[in-house]
Order: sequence, then C-alpha cells, then structure tokens
Amino acid sequence: MSADTSTRSTTYVPKPGAAPVGRMIAAQTALETRMLLRNGEQLLLTVIIPSLLLVLFSTVDIIETGAGRSVDFLAPGVLALAVMSTAFTGQAIATGFERRYGVLKRLGVSPLPRWALMTAKTLSVLVTEVLQILLLTVIAFALGWSPEGSPVSVLLLLLLGTAAFSGLGLLMAGTLKAEATLAAANLVFLLLLVGGGVIVPLDKFPDAAQSVLGLLPISALSDGLRDVLQHGAGVPWGALGILAGWAAVGLGAAAALFRWE
Repeated sequence: MSADTSTRSTTYVPKPGAAPVGRMIAAQTALETRMLLRNGEQLLLTVIIPSLLLVLFSTVDIIETGAGRSVDFLAPGVLALAVMSTAFTGQAIATGFERRYGVLKRLGVSPLPRWALMTAKTLSVLVTEVLQILLLTVIAFALGWSPEGSPVSVLLLLLLGTAAFSGLGLLMAGTLKAEATLAAANLVFLLLLVGGGVIVPLDKFPDAAQSVLGLLPISALSDGLRDVLQHGAGVPWGALGILAGWAAVGLGAAAALFRWE
C-alpha cells in the first residue's frame, strides 16, 4: 500500500451538526439532576425537611391523627410534600434564577429545542422524586408503616401531582422576578405544609375552610395517597380529577405566559 493510500484511509471527514434529540435530552436531564442534588437549599427542601417531619411526628405524639399509628397517616402526606417540594418549590426557584441569569435564554438558542429543555427538567424532577420516595419509604417502613392499596393508583396520583405542581412552578418562574419567585415559592410551601392536610388532618379546620382547602393540589394528593395507602381504597377519582384540573391549568398557563428572558 502506497503512502498516499495509507494517508487517505486515516483521514476523518468532519460531520458538524447537533446530536440526536434523545441524546441531548438525556444529557440535559443528567445535568439538571446533578445540579439539583448538589444544591444545599434544594436538599433541605427535598430530603431533610420531609424526612425530619416524618420521623418527628411519627415518634412524638404532637398532633392527633386519628385511629391507628401516626406513621400510617403521616407517610402518605409526607410523600405528597416531597412531590411538592421538588416539582413546585425547587423547580420554581431553580428555573427562576436560571431565567434571571440568562441561562434559559442561552439554552433557548442552542441546538436543544425549548420543548426538549422542558422535557429534561421534567425528567430530572421525576428522577429526584424516585430517590425521595425510596428514602422516605425506607424510613416509614423502619417506623412501622404498613401500606395497603394498589401501586397503580399511587403511581397515577404521583404523576398527576407532579404535573400539577410542575405547571404551577414553571408558571411562577416564568412570570415573576427571581427574588419574588424565591419568596413566593417558600411561602406557598410553608402555607401548604400547614393547611394542605400533610401533617394536620383537614377535619381539624373549620367546615368552611375544609371545603376550600380540599380543592388544593397538595390536599388532593395527600388525601388521595392516604385513601389508597392507609385505607386500601380503589382509584381515588375525586383526587385525580382535582390534580388533573390543576395540571391542565398550570401547564397551559405556563406554556402561554412563560418568558425566557
């Protein structure tokens, strides 16, 4: 073989262009997940607070949770809180500051389509929630939790709850300033923690307040999970309907009003 032939056989021809969309989404999902798990404030919201609440209120008789063990009442509510902390509070704050610093604007003009970026953020939320739920389930089992009901119903509730809170979080992040998003997201988290049926049963509130609080997404998710996991109910259509309504409103409004700059 001549030298010219050898040289031609090892010549590489550049092939510029974007990677396949699936590969870009996977890479962005991995990046978003690492960033979320490395953030101390996010870990406080997503892991430490739910875990501490579950352990504290399950082992110390502070609030009357009705018949049965406290952990059977608390575990479903804390799972709902974990979904809200990641899909709503954490996502709203992170996305709000990414928007403020121009990260979203730069990513919006990259080969990664905007819909793919939102998909990656959603997948990152789901990955984080899986880790949260595994950890909280292990803690709950160690405290004596004995869940009942259908895993399919639980999965439907968690997915619709994630969609509902994600829509609301993206709506807030895409319309408010980053500092306002930070304050509002944390305030909403605290208010829903107290009044969303997570720790305090809704029947402890006045009748008029119960009617309103029962329509909140956190109440629908926590009560739906409690009906299935504590009482062994079938498909909680009422809770699923409320969550589907919030998901449709939140995601629709976020798609229409989200500002990338």
